[in-house]
Amino acid sequence: MKVSETGLPGVLLIEPRVFGDQRGVFLETYHREKYARAGIAKPFVQDNHSHSSKGVLRGLHYQLKQPQEKLLYVVTGEIFDVAVDIRHGSPTFGKWVGVTLSAENRRQLYVPGGFAHGFYVLSEQADVTYKCTDLYAPGDEYGIIWSDPEVNIEWPLQGAPLLSEKDAMYPRLADVPVQHLPRYSER
Repeated sequence: MKVSETGLPGVLLIEPRVFGDQRGVFLETYHREKYARAGIAKPFVQDNHSHSSKGVLRGLHYQLKQPQEKLLYVVTGEIFDVAVDIRHGSPTFGKWVGVTLSAENRRQLYVPGGFAHGFYVLSEQADVTYKCTDLYAPGDEYGIIWSDPEVNIEWPLQGAPLLSEKDAMYPRLADVPVQHLPRYSER
């Protein structure tokens, strides 16, 4: 597999090795030892599957006390996947990175804790699976608004996005109380 750094430290783009022939394709979407060598060493404890229609925008979400590191993969369709550094004190605070993930390109995105995450569906339908290093905790759920003008994510919108009521009500990053943001540490 090929692992590439993105514009944000710790956010990794992974291109698994794909074996194909007349029968179809085979690839490993996760191998504990190989991913640990790439710096993804925490154990995953929860797998999620999201099915969405074209124009759906999910996010930007994060958990504070139980941060979920995520490894995302698109099974069907295509999405624009985004991570935003929201670690208070980080040199890249408020910066974002976005990549296109699809069933065709088979790429994965690893999003560490301390980053808000979201995606926008480009295809008619998309099935996204992702592994998490901590369990979902409803009382520990936070977010920032997808359209924050200071973060200025260049979403490839094809009309107004379809949002959940909760996602439409999140604050701008500048309006999030500092105690509701993860802290940056240089490890």
